[in-house]
Amino acid sequence: MNSVHHSAAGKGPPGERAAQRSSRPPRRRRLWYAAAILLTLVWLLGAGPLGSFMGKLSEVQSNDEATFLPLGAESTKVQEVAADFADRETVPAIVVYSADRTWTPQRLAELSQDAERIAAADGVAGEVTGPIPGPEDDTVAQLVVPLSEDVDTAEATDELREVAGEQAGAGVTVQVTGPAGFAADLSAAFAGIDGTLLAVALGAVLVILVAVYRSPLLPFVVIVAAMLALVLAAAVVYVAADTGWLQLNGQSQGILFILVVGACTDYALLLVSRYRETLVEHRRPVDAVVAAVGGTVQPILASGGTVILGVLCLLAGDLASNRSLGPVAALGIAAALASALTFLPAVLLLLGRAAFWPARPHYSPSAQAQAGPLEAVYRRHGVWARVARTVGRRPRLWWIGATLVLVAAAAFVPQFRAEGTSQSEIFRTEVEAVSGQETLERGFGSASTAAPAQIVTDADRVEEVVTAAESVDGVTAATPVPEGEAAPQDGPAGVQPEPKVVDGRALVRATLAEEPQSTEAVEVVRELRAQVGAVSGANALVGGTTAVQLDTLDTAQRDLTVIVALVLVVVLLVLIVLLRALVAPLLLVATTVLSFGSALGVGALVFNHLLGFPGADPVVPLFAFVFLVALGIDYNIFLMTRAREETLEHGTREGTLRALTVTGGVITSAGVVLAATFAALAVIPLLFLAQLAFLVAFGVLLDALLVRSVLVPALALDAGRWIWWPGRAFRREPAGSS
Repeated sequence: MNSVHHSAAGKGPPGERAAQRSSRPPRRRRLWYAAAILLTLVWLLGAGPLGSFMGKLSEVQSNDEATFLPLGAESTKVQEVAADFADRETVPAIVVYSADRTWTPQRLAELSQDAERIAAADGVAGEVTGPIPGPEDDTVAQLVVPLSEDVDTAEATDELREVAGEQAGAGVTVQVTGPAGFAADLSAAFAGIDGTLLAVALGAVLVILVAVYRSPLLPFVVIVAAMLALVLAAAVVYVAADTGWLQLNGQSQGILFILVVGACTDYALLLVSRYRETLVEHRRPVDAVVAAVGGTVQPILASGGTVILGVLCLLAGDLASNRSLGPVAALGIAAALASALTFLPAVLLLLGRAAFWPARPHYSPSAQAQAGPLEAVYRRHGVWARVARTVGRRPRLWWIGATLVLVAAAAFVPQFRAEGTSQSEIFRTEVEAVSGQETLERGFGSASTAAPAQIVTDADRVEEVVTAAESVDGVTAATPVPEGEAAPQDGPAGVQPEPKVVDGRALVRATLAEEPQSTEAVEVVRELRAQVGAVSGANALVGGTTAVQLDTLDTAQRDLTVIVALVLVVVLLVLIVLLRALVAPLLLVATTVLSFGSALGVGALVFNHLLGFPGADPVVPLFAFVFLVALGIDYNIFLMTRAREETLEHGTREGTLRALTVTGGVITSAGVVLAATFAALAVIPLLFLAQLAFLVAFGVLLDALLVRSVLVPALALDAGRWIWWPGRAFRREPAGSS
């Protein structure tokens, strides 16, 4: 592997610098080794107590609807008010009975006995409603079971499924669905994060590292560094979530695991590759470690800092799920930096050349890995020397060709459907909540079982609001919540003459003719808001499941616009400071954005035509953008910081070709590792994470293999010294260089 930077320590010829390093006093060398032993012990001994927090993260997770609601949106306000109309906070579960014959009154009486047994189960809070036979299919019946919000919904639902299943007779299928059923199945899907996801990610990284290093020891050292970073991140996130400083949900935890493992491994690849080279330049490992850290700390910190600032831009979002991911991911990257820049150098120092066994690098006082004329550098790097020669011959042709390929892929972005999906479509495997909902709709119809829209209005305007709601095409009925009735968040509409009044407000349920999370239902709610909002003095607000979908779509669009702009500004400023130029940062940001558009366009083709996905969550493009821009810019940082250093000595053309040649192997390996770790998200059977896994993995590979390897160096070669305008590299380029 090859380094990104020369050693920053010392001046003069390579042999002279090596001699200076080798003359380090023995006492100082002993201090370095003592510090390395101390750091290693601190990390390893601390891993035990901190490791327990990884298994405890699920205790501070929140996967209920509020975790993903838009902050301050109309539907969120309605949800808060609607809770006051319930005698007790409950989550409804629907027990669906499907038989091979009609539910006669006698058989329904038997189900009533089941209802009594279910009402006595742990977690059931209140009277069980039913049994109710299906009007459209009389072989289907249902019980509505209120589960207390004071208990774990998933555990209560699992127990309900056991109790209800025990009562199933011959020819009867019992399923539990409804909000509680979906919450339980969602929790079960996230349960694979601690085990399956981590095992797949680490297994993929291990295979790649063995192929890269051809050493049995070094890959495990890198894996241990990544695991220690993950343990530290889990402990900090647990404490922050437990104290209420941040909110953690299942998808944030999954992304945290992948991000920490991938980022720490990337940083380790850069450091280890430089360490291998400095072991050739320096006799003693302590001098090699100091040189390796000195040569890579700037790009590693710049890379990690860019990702941290980029994900923190999510705090500007209004969607709760967007805001919660930002600090979680930032803490993860900080832990990855800490492990890669402290534990890993300490272990490398203690292992010395044995880390690379059996292909140990040998000390050669006359060798400096990247010294000598360009042709000499080419001879030491096979594949990437050929890439550099090819791009260097006709750079304009190459950057125009690469741009056309990316633009062609980005042309399919309008086909990317991110209007959201229904609850039944978010799972990629068969779950009971989905199959139960299908049975329920067979018996009761989509309109009857749909979650009604909820309208909060001033109590003295209830009649006008009901009239306005019923005038909307797509609303089949609108009825106030009656006095003395608990109003679950989602449930069938009821009819009572006297509305319940809380603090001068009433709650009206409007039944929709369409499936609650369909595009048609969203448009009905949009019109419903317009009609009831026009009732003078009513101060009417519309919420409910479909309204949440509508607000999520609108808020996600707003977040995409705001956060994209913030991320681009942050990344641009980091690059300007790092490269001390203006043209290069602008070009790098532009190429990264184009790469993201290409990934999104290819994703649209794959999702729509190859995999047949029903659509995408509206936050998928935003998350993909943040990670692809923040992570993709890393490879440009590694390339261009090296190119700038080489330019000061050799000129833009030769400096760029040297940088492309010597960084090719390590950056490509880093890209493959990061893509493999993000691809592991697909093992969690949720549509959102599968789509994010593909977009980020494909986008990272695109950045590493095409953008960083062809497009960026070709642009730099074609622009010449102007790529560094107005910085020092532009003003002080050696005479006669291009």
